[in-house]
Amino acid sequence: MSQRKDNYRAALQRGEDVSAPRTSAKVTTVQNRYFRVTLEVEPDLQGDLTRWVGRPVSSVVLAGTGLLRTLAATVGRVSRHGD
Repeated sequence: MSQRKDNYRAALQRGEDVSAPRTSAKVTTVQNRYFRVTLEVEPDLQGDLTRWVGRPVSSVVLAGTGLLRTLAATVGRVSRHGD
């Protein structure tokens, strides 16, 4: 048990994760004076996020585009009548 703890601590100091097998994950470390955070993202996550978020984001963009077109048309009509 003690040897496993020592191996784990040594791996943490080297920056390796001994609990997970090595993969081609993207690793990002954010560090400042008080804390250090390491994020490891699986390569498949990008595809999952695209599937989960793609439709809602495109719906919001489509609705925003329609709203801006309506607003621009309304402002154009009001400014022509006000001349």
